[in-house]
Amino acid sequence: MTKPVDSYRFIGGVTARMVKKWIKMEPPRPIPWTPLVKPLTECKVALLTSAGVALTSDRPFDQEAERRDPWWGDPSYRIIPSGTRAQDIRAYHLQIDPSHAESDLNSVLPLDRLIELEEAGEIGAAAEQHYSVMGYILQPDRLLEETTPAIIAALQAEAVDVLLLAPA
Repeated sequence: MTKPVDSYRFIGGVTARMVKKWIKMEPPRPIPWTPLVKPLTECKVALLTSAGVALTSDRPFDQEAERRDPWWGDPSYRIIPSGTRAQDIRAYHLQIDPSHAESDLNSVLPLDRLIELEEAGEIGAAAEQHYSVMGYILQPDRLLEETTPAIIAALQAEAVDVLLLAPA
């Protein structure tokens, strides 16, 4: 049985209709593209998930603030080290079923598949650090002004060549 995701479950009727209309009004934009300067077999690759997962030892994403204000989503990020397993994380995303991520981390952050690509010689190396953000943010200012530059700086410090989004 397919279980639909209700991205608007914490938003009331008028607000949900308004947000859906805003989304349809947003003009399509070109996707930024930067060609690789070296073969993928020489690239270090990191993953970014929008599933709101965090290590059990790390600070959880703020679900309570989102419950109080459905216009808000936690704009922070978490670092997920390579080698992390499902038992090492919790999923804090209100818009998806967390049980999938918590039973199979690869369903939202395919770390094992990335290691398999490295072992097969398809990529140069898997990064040591991967990243998790909340995928439901209606006010993205802090995400764009603080979180994104911080993640970019960390990727550059680790000399990551490719960042793959694993959307939730």
